[in-house]
Amino acid sequence: MRSMTIRSTIFASIAALGLVACDDGPTLVSEQQVAQMGLQEWNAIQQQVPVSNNAAYQNRLDRVTRRLLDAAGENSSRWRWQVFQSPEPNAFALPGNRIGVFSGMMQIASTDAELAAVVGHEIAHLQANHGAERVSAQMASEIGLSVLDAALGAREVAGREQIGSALGMGVQYGVLLPYSRRNELEADRLGIALMDAAGYDPRAALTFWEKMSRASSRSPEFLTTHPAPNTRIQQIEAIIADL
Repeated sequence: MRSMTIRSTIFASIAALGLVACDDGPTLVSEQQVAQMGLQEWNAIQQQVPVSNNAAYQNRLDRVTRRLLDAAGENSSRWRWQVFQSPEPNAFALPGNRIGVFSGMMQIASTDAELAAVVGHEIAHLQANHGAERVSAQMASEIGLSVLDAALGAREVAGREQIGSALGMGVQYGVLLPYSRRNELEADRLGIALMDAAGYDPRAALTFWEKMSRASSRSPEFLTTHPAPNTRIQQIEAIIADL
């Protein structure tokens, strides 16, 4: 009976943690709270990473971002975007309507249409409220694991630390990372539709990701927050076919 109670506790905790993977799951933080977090992170990045002095990069980002925001029905005066000096081929979006693109990404996204694939993706993250979803998912997983640890401690279960560690890894690889990958693919879908609405050729998203595939080495997909390039290219081909 004791072992059945322990297993029931573990299974109930796993089920509760699994709720954070639902696309329509509730958020645990308000839009204002998440926006404040994003602005704090933006300020920290500005202090730690130098702004690019490449005027051509910044002008191109200005041109593309404004065109996409207009197509999205957004007021561009409420958004901020910046090229940062870093060789990494990366870009990010933060709640509070902040978009950063590294100079390494500007080199790979060498045309306006390819850059629109990057920026449209980041705008889509913010419009879909993915920031709040990810914060809520992380909070829910931490709460669930804390409850489980307390339950195991109350029953003086042997191997409590090992059980908690194993379940923590299970949550990370089985719930939070796939949840992030779903967000990424949703942002691809919304971002490509936005590219099309802004008059950019959506097929530029394919040429961009083909370049990214050649430029980057990847961990196994199940260990990453983003889809593998081949997975992403296949998904984008299907999205474009449906436009």
